Amino acid sequence: MADLTTMQRLEPPAPKAEFPLLGRIVRGRPIVYLDSASSSQHPRAVLDAMEDYYETSHANVHRGVYAIAEEADRRFEAARMAVGRFIGAPDPEHEVIFTKNATEALNLVAWSWGRANLRAGDVVLLTDMEHHANLVPWLMLAEERGLELRWIGVDDAYRLDLAHLERLVDGVKLVGVTAMSNVIGTITPFAQIARAAHAAGAVVVADGAQSVPHLRTDVGSLGCDFIAFSAHKMLGPTGIGVLWGRRELLEAMPPFMGGGGMIRDVRHDGFSPNELPWKFEAGTPPIAEAIGIHAAVDYLSKIGAEAIESHETALTAYALDTLTERFGDDLRIFGPPTTDSRAGVISFAFRDIHPHDLAQVLDQAGVCVRAGHHCAKPLMRRLGVTATARASLYVYNDVSDVDALADGIAAAGTLFG
Repeated sequence: MADLTTMQRLEPPAPKAEFPLLGRIVRGRPIVYLDSASSSQHPRAVLDAMEDYYETSHANVHRGVYAIAEEADRRFEAARMAVGRFIGAPDPEHEVIFTKNATEALNLVAWSWGRANLRAGDVVLLTDMEHHANLVPWLMLAEERGLELRWIGVDDAYRLDLAHLERLVDGVKLVGVTAMSNVIGTITPFAQIARAAHAAGAVVVADGAQSVPHLRTDVGSLGCDFIAFSAHKMLGPTGIGVLWGRRELLEAMPPFMGGGGMIRDVRHDGFSPNELPWKFEAGTPPIAEAIGIHAAVDYLSKIGAEAIESHETALTAYALDTLTERFGDDLRIFGPPTTDSRAGVISFAFRDIHPHDLAQVLDQAGVCVRAGHHCAKPLMRRLGVTATARASLYVYNDVSDVDALADGIAAAGTLFG
């Protein structure tokens, strides 16, 4: 078991006092927020940055030449550069596309790159760990175009089964893989898969919605051609996501949506698209949200990826040990049993209590967890369940949060007998 004395001394790298919502009292108890895999909370720095923008320089971007419009332009494009640097983008000025979320970013790849490059009989390789956002767009395109879909399975150790990877990638045009499971916390061997895919001539798409907030991310080291992620899982606001793509691929892709801002010229007989990145940013973009994600990546960068990973690894180990020792066989944890290639996303089942009932009992104790299929129904079927309860850790969680979770599960056991 993790050293309790050491863990009690371990302070979260992001103090709870810097997150206004974490000071709330819910049902007479301090809130214990364990649902960051769904949406994280916001530090005061993010809230202040967005408020300052609205109060001092709100104007539409790339349209006005007056002072505050030019200031809004500068702040918006500075956010793009900051996000690009955060993931090691070689050319963030042109390669970082702002979307409304990671789901839209993945749909952009499917409908722009996919429609332009995939034909009947072409093969797309996905995994049984994927979130619906990296499944449904390809299922839709497969139905439209007559594509073949192949699947990388999940083995009994809750890892991707790569025993036949070379055979699976043979003849594949695109490979879509999550870098971290939103259900079982598994960190996938993404770079290994990307190397095999590229050797077979495939384009590689990463779902980074879970990994980018928690792990040091460098798109070059990953070997992806596209990566999608969302601000709201990394201390930023809802309403903005990011697609990074290699410039040569983005240049060759047709626009995803039509409207203002994404054109160079419009005529009765057609239009000419704008240059990157604006070709893919039709209409008024999420300006305040871009300011928010800029503040979020600055906040995370000050903490440092190593400190984030170290804290979450230690806290995850404590959680796994605590839950296992307190509940034994009554509680089943889905995912690798140790922190080797595993992050702080902990899905579990307790006795025969339905996950939704368990989540409601935990709510009575102020503990926030998610219950459901987590937008990953193929993985649920592989696990042999229809739903799980899920606790997910982040930079502001500590040992007391894990203990509150365990106490709440024990209370559920008492209630249901």
